[in-house]
Amino acid sequence: MKAMILAAGFGKRLLPLTEVTPKPLLMIGKKTLIERNIEYLLNNGFSEIVINVSHLSEQIIEHVNEKFPDIKINFSVENKPLGTGGGIQNAIPVIGSDPFLCVNADIFHEIKINDLSFDVEAAHLIGVPNPEHNKEGDFSINNGAVVVNEIKNMLTWSGISVINPKIFSDIQSRENSFNMWDAVLPKYIKKGIVTGHLSKDTWIDVGTKDRLKLANSVYNDQN
Repeated sequence: MKAMILAAGFGKRLLPLTEVTPKPLLMIGKKTLIERNIEYLLNNGFSEIVINVSHLSEQIIEHVNEKFPDIKINFSVENKPLGTGGGIQNAIPVIGSDPFLCVNADIFHEIKINDLSFDVEAAHLIGVPNPEHNKEGDFSINNGAVVVNEIKNMLTWSGISVINPKIFSDIQSRENSFNMWDAVLPKYIKKGIVTGHLSKDTWIDVGTKDRLKLANSVYNDQN
């Protein structure tokens, strides 16, 4: 099975930490975020991994190759960060035409995917209960289908999804970055063919210094 890790962002909200260290290489306990997410994929049976990189890309590539010398990992290098949508679109020639798992590099989590189906028409999103930093949520679920309410939604996107590459087939190549949520998914959500489910497993979006501290605190409590 194939998976992609999105690891190309600047991590601006984590400055000055990310000025010299890319966000995926920030530490939770004794391991980097990206190391934890690669191990997560390997432990769940993924044998081919694609990682998109841009900001301080050389550090990420060197770190991954050092930690996982015997694993088939391809890098999709971006001259500038292309966003979630642009990053996936740019990597599709490497990913191929089959549905794949897509994981954000900046999440600390224990989300279970043992029973996850890859037979998706468009996409399948894993949601989590809305955290304090996103009380309005990102989407809701109605009879298994993802819907987006104008005011408040019941779930926050975990950063883990199954993506069918065909949803990018009618997206023309762009030089500027674009977001999958804004430019790709809405069309298929309206058609009712984006599915989703709720996970209540451990999950933290390590997007700020406070949440990096929280993730380390949770890790220390668990160990």
